[in-house]
Amino acid sequence: MTTKREMTASDIASAVAGRKMSALDATEAALARIKQHDAILNAFTDITADRARAKARAIDADIAAGKTVGPLAGVPFAVKNLFDVAGLATRAGSKINRDRVPAMRDATLIERMEAAGAVLVGALNMGEYAYDFTGENVHHGPSRNPHDTTRMSGGSSGGSGSAVGGALVPIALGSDTNGSIRVPSSFCGIFGLKPTYGRLSRARSFPFVASLDHLGPFARSATDLALAYDAMQGPDADDAACTTRGIEPTLPLLANPVSDLRIAIAGGYFQQNLFPEAVEAIGRVAKALGATRVVDVPEAARARAAAYVISTTEGASLHLDRLRKRPNDFDPAVRDRLIAGAMVPAPLVDRAQKFRRWYRAQLAEVFKSVDVLLAPATPCTAPKLGQVNFNLGGVELPVRANIGIHTQPISFIGLPVVAVPVPLEPLPIGVQIIAAPWREDIALRVAYALEKMGVVAAPSPKGF
Repeated sequence: MTTKREMTASDIASAVAGRKMSALDATEAALARIKQHDAILNAFTDITADRARAKARAIDADIAAGKTVGPLAGVPFAVKNLFDVAGLATRAGSKINRDRVPAMRDATLIERMEAAGAVLVGALNMGEYAYDFTGENVHHGPSRNPHDTTRMSGGSSGGSGSAVGGALVPIALGSDTNGSIRVPSSFCGIFGLKPTYGRLSRARSFPFVASLDHLGPFARSATDLALAYDAMQGPDADDAACTTRGIEPTLPLLANPVSDLRIAIAGGYFQQNLFPEAVEAIGRVAKALGATRVVDVPEAARARAAAYVISTTEGASLHLDRLRKRPNDFDPAVRDRLIAGAMVPAPLVDRAQKFRRWYRAQLAEVFKSVDVLLAPATPCTAPKLGQVNFNLGGVELPVRANIGIHTQPISFIGLPVVAVPVPLEPLPIGVQIIAAPWREDIALRVAYALEKMGVVAAPSPKGF
C-alpha cells in the first residue's frame, strides 16, 4: 500500500488540482521529509525552501482564481547539482565549482518542469564532475542507499537515486553519460529514463562528455516517469543537439498493448559477468513479457572500450585548465583518470569515433527485427560503501570502473532506455528496457506493462 510519504507525482498533482491538497502542503511535506531523513541519506546539497514555498503559493493562488494549472501542479522535485539553479553555484559535485558565480537562470529542463507546475525543492549530491558510478563524493560525503544505508546509491546521479528511492521527492532529474541514471535506478529500486541523445535539452547544465551526455528523470512509477518526460520534451535552440524533434507525448500511449512488440533478450556480452540476482531479474522480466528470443549485440565489449576512450579524452579536454591550476582540489580518482585521458593518443580517439559510427549502424540493423532489447542495468545489487573490488566473472575487478559494464555500450550510441526496478530481497536491481532511437514511447509502454503485472515496482525504503 502506498503511504503518504510515498505518494506518486500523479497522486499529488491530482490532489492539488482537485483541491484535496494544497501545493503548499505538498511542498511542506517534502521539506519535512528531507529535514527528517536527509541527515542519513545525504542526498541533498542545497534546499531551496523559500523558492519552493513561493512557487507553491502561486500555484494555490491560480487554482483559487479558477486558472488552469499544469499536469505536475504542486509536485516537489529536485535536480542533480550540475543543473543550473538561479541563485546557486552549479557545483557538478566538485569542490572547485563552489567558487563559481551563482547561476543567473535555471536550466531549460527546470524551467519546463516548473511551467508544468512542479516545485523545485533543492539540488542533489553527485559524483564529482559526473565521472563516477558509486555515488561516493569525497567533498560532500556519499549519498546512501535508501534500502540499506551501508550501501552505494550508484552514480553519478547518486543523490537523485537516493532522494527518489527514499521517497523524499517523487521525481528527480539527473544526467547519464555512461550509465549515471540507470545505475542509481538499479541500486535504489526506482524507474529511470535515459532518453535518446538529443531528445531533452541540456542547456545550462554542466557538461561531462558533450557527445555522450543525456539528461533525464527518475520516478517511483512508470506513469510519473512519462509525466515528467513529457513535460520536458521539445526542441531548444540553446542546445545544438536538441533542435530537430518536436513534442511526442508518451503518457497517452502507456496503456497500449505490448503483445504486438518484438521483444528480445540481449545475448552474448550482456549475459556475461552477472551476479545471480541480475540473472534472476532478467529472467523474471523476460518471462512476464514472453520473451524467449536471444539476440546478439555485435562488438558490445569493444563499444564499452571505445566509450571509455571518448569519455576520458573529452572529459580531460574540458578540465585541462582546472587540472593545471587546482589538481589537489579534485577527487584523486577523478583527477588521475582525467590526466590519463589527456595523454590518450589522437589516432586512438579517431579509431574510437569511427568504430562508434560502425556500431550505430549495426544496432540499427538489430532494431529492424526487434522493438525492444532486455539487458541488465547493473551486474549486481548495490555494493557496500567503500567497497573497492568485486568478483566479476571469476576475476577480481574494481567496483568503480565496472558497475556500468552493461550500460556503457548503450549510451555510447544514444539509444533510449528505461531502467525498471525488480524488487528482489534483500535489495532491488534494475533491468534495461532498450528501444530504437526516438522510441521512448515503446520503452515506457513496456515498463508500464511490467509494473501493471507486478513484476517491477519501486519498493518502500527500509534502510532508515
